[in-house]
Amino acid sequence: MKVTMKVTDVAQQEQQLRGADVLIQSLKQQGVDLIFGYPGGAVLPIYDALHKNPIRHVLARHEQGAIHAAEGYARVSGKTGVVIATSGPGATNLVTGIADAMLDSLPLVIITGQVASSVIGTDAFQEADIVGITQPITKHNYQVKDIQNLPRIIKEAFYIASTGRPGPVVIDIPKDISAEVFKTSGVGDEEVYLPGYQPTRSPNYLQIQKAIQVLSRAKKPLILAGAGILTAKATEELKEFVERYQIPVVNTLLGLGSIEGSHKLFLGMAGMHGTYTANTAICECDVLINIGARFDDRLTGNLAHFAPNAVVIHIDIDPAEIGKNVPTAIPIVADAKDALQALNQTFAGPDTGKWLEGLSDNTEKYPLFYKADKQRGILPQQAIELIHRLTKGDAIVTTDVGQHQMWAAQYYSFNHPHNWVTSGGLGTMGFGFPAAIGAQLAKPNSKVISIVGDAGFQMTLQELSLLQELRLPVKIVILNNRCLGMVRQWQETFYEERYSQSLIHVQPDFVKLAQAYDIQGYKVETMEEAEAVFTEAFNSNEPALIDCRVVQMENVYPMVAPGRGLNEMIGVSGE
Repeated sequence: MKVTMKVTDVAQQEQQLRGADVLIQSLKQQGVDLIFGYPGGAVLPIYDALHKNPIRHVLARHEQGAIHAAEGYARVSGKTGVVIATSGPGATNLVTGIADAMLDSLPLVIITGQVASSVIGTDAFQEADIVGITQPITKHNYQVKDIQNLPRIIKEAFYIASTGRPGPVVIDIPKDISAEVFKTSGVGDEEVYLPGYQPTRSPNYLQIQKAIQVLSRAKKPLILAGAGILTAKATEELKEFVERYQIPVVNTLLGLGSIEGSHKLFLGMAGMHGTYTANTAICECDVLINIGARFDDRLTGNLAHFAPNAVVIHIDIDPAEIGKNVPTAIPIVADAKDALQALNQTFAGPDTGKWLEGLSDNTEKYPLFYKADKQRGILPQQAIELIHRLTKGDAIVTTDVGQHQMWAAQYYSFNHPHNWVTSGGLGTMGFGFPAAIGAQLAKPNSKVISIVGDAGFQMTLQELSLLQELRLPVKIVILNNRCLGMVRQWQETFYEERYSQSLIHVQPDFVKLAQAYDIQGYKVETMEEAEAVFTEAFNSNEPALIDCRVVQMENVYPMVAPGRGLNEMIGVSGE
């Protein structure tokens, strides 16, 4: 009799399982242990289910903060970030982060509430067509119309987001679906089968052989290493390939950390603000092997002058990127790790002695440089170098976009992969600080430093609430030049110094702001102050905010002007 009652009770529980409960169960089955979000009317059933069957939830103070934190978490942990927001404005506040994740290939699953199915299309309160809005900026999206499909959709969403070229997937769930009773047992038993989505991981053998033949004959080979190497966890394979065949390597902005910044064969970052040696190497190489990068315009400059003498080998897991911007002689559609393993076989490597000697001479003659002057105050490059020295290059560094981002990329030499978290493709102001929160949650024992500009920081500074609430020892360094730095630099260089709306005349007191959130705040105006304050803050286990006043009119150099080739850099040392 007791056994019969238990079976009946189980059957009743299965019958009373609601859509929101199924969602939480499905998330747990996908290994989700952290969610970033913000509740609202259309997701109340989901938050009620989360209360009854908890997964750790981080309550951001704005949906944009939630999704940037999820991006930082995904970048550092390698896991899929999960975000929940309500319908209408909650969902639309996620759009910037979704587009950012799409361009930078970050795996996210975004769950948005939606108005009830019966009023969709009637301009109901807080209704927005988030499926239509996000279709161009997601890897895939769903609107759940039948509760019985929910477990399958969740499993597919995580599979799509995390395989092939990673990216964001939106799941839009009407409120009535969340509240509806789910009657099918065996939640999450479905196997993922998507005939139209079968990413190619293993490289074509003949294409690998062609690449080997070309590389064997090369006199001036060069590797362009992108974020695809980090995504594929292929840094060891890259290092083996580089060292075995003595081929120099340059990074894209997002590829930094795929090889040690101090490696003797690393030439630096290439592109608009890349090193002279890296850009010159691209212009002079006879074979360019691109691994996991997409040849974006900030890297290539004027395409007519990009790698003009090179046979291009392009390895990418996304076939749409191969040949899209740069003609490719040998396309290899594959996961970077699998492709490098195939290439790391013994073959007659190229003789690169003279090539490396010439590149070494360039590095010595044309290094990154700046002109320090105590009378002018702190130069931002000096601040970045100080951060690097005090952290020994081991910190996780996050940034927004702009001058501070480029200085960090140039002067913070990364020793480890997955320690560089920045907004590359979309270039999102306000990204850096919430991304640091996600990064710290991903690696609680790591030192996380968010290097931000005074303007971008003000876009998401409300997330300061989370530092004490979650006991996160994030260090915020504001390179405060009291302007929109990169905008001002372009106005100086290309608009005859007409600084239209780029100088910021009124700012908050950032130290008092930090104190208002119960965070230690500092203000530094000299390098002597910076040395003492940075040391104290970085050695603390508490969060800290440092308002570092830097020279306003300092520019990021070298630079490739828009429309120019990589061979036409300005601001090179020795000019």
